[in-house]
Amino acid sequence: MIASLIMASSFTAYAQPVFEEARAANPPDRQQPVRTKQNNDTILLTVFLKHDQSMNVDEIQKIQEQQGFYKRFPPPGTSVVGWYVMMGIGQVVVLEVPAARLRDVNLAIEKTAWKAFRTEFYPTYNLYPAIKDKLSNKEKLGL
Repeated sequence: MIASLIMASSFTAYAQPVFEEARAANPPDRQQPVRTKQNNDTILLTVFLKHDQSMNVDEIQKIQEQQGFYKRFPPPGTSVVGWYVMMGIGQVVVLEVPAARLRDVNLAIEKTAWKAFRTEFYPTYNLYPAIKDKLSNKEKLGL
């Protein structure tokens, strides 16, 4: 459990600049604006959708389709901040969630993602506003 928390914290804290460099390499029509601010009444929730490696991608996608995953997740009232593939692990989704909608996210995952994925949840926050003035190489960040 501690190792998972450390991994999630490390991923969340350090992955943003890596993703921004990758995003810069994509054509402009595929780029998304970088979010550096978070609404005060929301939390960021990092969701790990870990692949069940006893199934191939087609089998996983069939389960997602049967369970209505993309119709019910993310639930109304939440927004996707980022949705990435972490090779060898699965998918990592960062949601902005009003506290009152946390139950809705949990139910959407339980009803549509279980069986296709093992899931982990990590409350997350944007550290960048607190450290941006301390960084010496701001050009590389693209934020």
